[in-house]
Amino acid sequence: MNTMQLSKEQIIRYKKHISLPGIGLAGQVKIRQAKVLVVGAGGLGSPICLYLAGAGVGTLACIDFDRVEIHNLHRQIAHTEKTIGMPKVYSLQKQIQQLNSDIIFSPIQEKVSADNIDSLVQDYDIIIDGCDNFDTRYIVNDACQRQGKTLVYGSVLNYEIQLALFNHGGSKDLRAIFPEPPNPDDVPSCDLNGVLASTPGILGLMMAQETLKVILGLPCLHNQWLMMDTLTWEIKKLRY
Repeated sequence: MNTMQLSKEQIIRYKKHISLPGIGLAGQVKIRQAKVLVVGAGGLGSPICLYLAGAGVGTLACIDFDRVEIHNLHRQIAHTEKTIGMPKVYSLQKQIQQLNSDIIFSPIQEKVSADNIDSLVQDYDIIIDGCDNFDTRYIVNDACQRQGKTLVYGSVLNYEIQLALFNHGGSKDLRAIFPEPPNPDDVPSCDLNGVLASTPGILGLMMAQETLKVILGLPCLHNQWLMMDTLTWEIKKLRY
C-alpha cells in the first residue's frame, strides 16, 4: 500500500481522528508514518504505548530490561497475572498485537546505557522518557540532544506529575533546568516510594497527547515545565 494513502479499513478504524479539525486524512497519514521509541514499559510506558498503538502510530518500539512482577499490576495496565515473569516488553507486545495488528511494534529487551543509547534512538523521530531513574533520564536526554531528537519527558513523585518537551522546535533540554543529575541519596527510591494506581496513568496519557500533538504539528509545550498536583488539581507552568 502507498504510505501516503489509507486503506478503507484504516479510514473506518481512525474515523474519529479523521473527522477532527487539525487531523483529517493527512494527519492520520502523519501518525502512520511516525516512528516513536518509548523508554520503559512500566507505569508510564504501559498507557503511552497502548494509546499510541490505538492511535495508529505506524512504527512503535519500547525498550525495557525488566520482567513483570505482581506488584506492578496495580498501575502497569499493559501487564496481567498471566504475564507475571515475562519480560515487560513482550507482555506489552501481546496487548498491542491484540489492540492494533496494523502497526509495527518492536520489543527491545535491553538495559539503556551510555554505550547503546545512540544506536537505540537513531531510527526514531520522537523519544519518550518513561523510565524511573535519573541516570537513565540523563543518558536519554543527552543522546536526544546529540542527535536532535524530540524528547517527551515525564516524572511522578507521590501525587505530583511533571511534563516537559525537550529538543523540539529549538527548545532546550533537561540540562537547561537541572544541569547535573541529583545525588542518588537525595532522590526517593522508586521501590520504596508509593504511588496511587491512576497517577502514572494520568501522566502517561498526557505524554501520549503531547507526542501526538508533535506528530500532527499542533501547539505543544515550548520551554515550559508543567507540574500538576493530582490531589488538588493545581497546575503550574514554569518557563525555563
